[in-house]
Amino acid sequence: MKELTAEQSAALRAALEQRKAALLGQLAGRPNSEFNRTPAVEEVETSPADSASNRTLNQLEAEAEEHRLSQLAAIRHALAKFETGDYGACESCGEAIGFSRLDARPEASLCIKCQTRIEQHARR
Repeated sequence: MKELTAEQSAALRAALEQRKAALLGQLAGRPNSEFNRTPAVEEVETSPADSASNRTLNQLEAEAEEHRLSQLAAIRHALAKFETGDYGACESCGEAIGFSRLDARPEASLCIKCQTRIEQHARR
């Protein structure tokens, strides 16, 4: 696969920066923030019949925040690779990651071949 052009690289970096800013904005407004804390659903007086729904909502909220934090870490990792000049290289095989993959997932650290191999191995 061919290396990224300067234009492609700039567009991908801008997309990563934009996504990073969006995630930071979401995380800054999260309910569990020290500065913006609202009570957990179960802290508000409700009927006993609502407790299962409350636990489910709190679990979903925690999972969504965990996902956002994971995405943010991957984006920061990708942006750091721009600084070292390693962005766009597969972390497994070292080959160039195709632009179409990076355009769809600019935080991707593996080429499609290596990612597929890892996913197939995980299913076994």
